[in-house]
Amino acid sequence: MNMQNLTPFPGQGQPDDQVVFHRRELGTIMGLYGRMVAAGEWRDYGMSFLREVAIFSVFRRTAETPLYRIEKRPKLRNRQGQYAVIGMDGRILKRGSDLQAVLRVLERKLIRAVE
Repeated sequence: MNMQNLTPFPGQGQPDDQVVFHRRELGTIMGLYGRMVAAGEWRDYGMSFLREVAIFSVFRRTAETPLYRIEKRPKLRNRQGQYAVIGMDGRILKRGSDLQAVLRVLERKLIRAVE
């Protein structure tokens, strides 16, 4: 069987108007996720790619609501910034155009006093 002769199912594949995280953005987010898993704070994640927003959700347990959502909304790029960290209760903890600066609000949770 030749792979070039296969026809894709209709509706399969990524639509052109879908918002996604790029490789560098995912690398930054997964770096933070790995540190938080190692600290025992986070245990699972989920990603959603919709028409206007890409969402990276982090969970303490799989069957819960997400602790935090990291959102990318390109339409807000020139206004408030396209990245946002949203808490469990729906409050926006930090918003901006630099992903690393926005994620610093979550990195503070890693800092603990050593006795």
